[in-house]
Amino acid sequence: MAKLFIIAEAGVNHNGSLSIAKRLVDVASDSGADAVKFQTFKADKLVCEDAPKASYQKKTTGGNETQFEMLKKLELSCLDHTKLLAYCKKRKIEFLSTPFDCESVDFLYKLGLRIFKIPSGEITNLPYLRKVGSLHKKIIMSTGMADLEEVRTALEVLVLSGTKKENITILHCNTEYPTRYEDVNLLAMITMRKALKVRTGYSDHTPGLEVPIAAVALGATVIEKHFTLDKRMQGPDHKASLEPNELKKMVLALRNTEKILGNGIKKPSSAELRNKPVSRKSIVALKNINKGEVFNECNIVVKRPGTGINPMRWDKILGTAAKRHFKKDRLIEV
Repeated sequence: MAKLFIIAEAGVNHNGSLSIAKRLVDVASDSGADAVKFQTFKADKLVCEDAPKASYQKKTTGGNETQFEMLKKLELSCLDHTKLLAYCKKRKIEFLSTPFDCESVDFLYKLGLRIFKIPSGEITNLPYLRKVGSLHKKIIMSTGMADLEEVRTALEVLVLSGTKKENITILHCNTEYPTRYEDVNLLAMITMRKALKVRTGYSDHTPGLEVPIAAVALGATVIEKHFTLDKRMQGPDHKASLEPNELKKMVLALRNTEKILGNGIKKPSSAELRNKPVSRKSIVALKNINKGEVFNECNIVVKRPGTGINPMRWDKILGTAAKRHFKKDRLIEV
């Protein structure tokens, strides 16, 4: 099983401020996540000027502005990206950002990103998919709002554009913020893994920690989760994000879950081997047994410790003669 890759999703929770973005990098680094991810876009390339907001965005930011107006305030400049990349290197955490248009893809490629993250909304954007697929980079693709055939088609586009299938991870996702537990449908992650023969993970928008932990238990190799400095901050995604202490708890829980899963080989751990002699049993004398006496169910029994003859040999021991005298409760030898 591949090592778990945890993405702390800062998204647009910087509210357009580089200083807040840097504080988010600090939180992500301190949490133990592998990467911190932002979003790269120009509002005029992403949405039409009169495009409506999603219902959850109206709830968190009000309905008096358009989606364009909201996103315009959440852009990071090219210089901001460069500074954030350098700051992530300083804090020893990988910098990622999701591009929302082909221009942004080119920009991030020039920055030297190792991994490209495709958001759920671009899974039917054919020119965009071809652009990302042609970069020959590792790809993580979210699949919110998509059915299996749409995911299959997008995957085929990426592969035909030049990216090897083994370099693609598909994330199960629900794009409602926050996602209700009854809408998670986590087993769909396994469905995609089996049907598409590809690594899978989970991008989480539920309010707690249970679902990402369950996803890792079900074989997710990538987990992505939104976080913020404070859920009370103004902005579309803060309320559905983890606060710093919660992010740290999640990362620790996921690392522990990864340890718990192990390698799948059924054998005693090195730590429990010392318990075998104590907890298992051997064939012992039920009473004093004289030399030459035949072992039978009236003079032998099974008791701890497990340092003698394995009781699974019981049938072979019955009917054989004792080669010496055995006192009660002593291990039988043959």
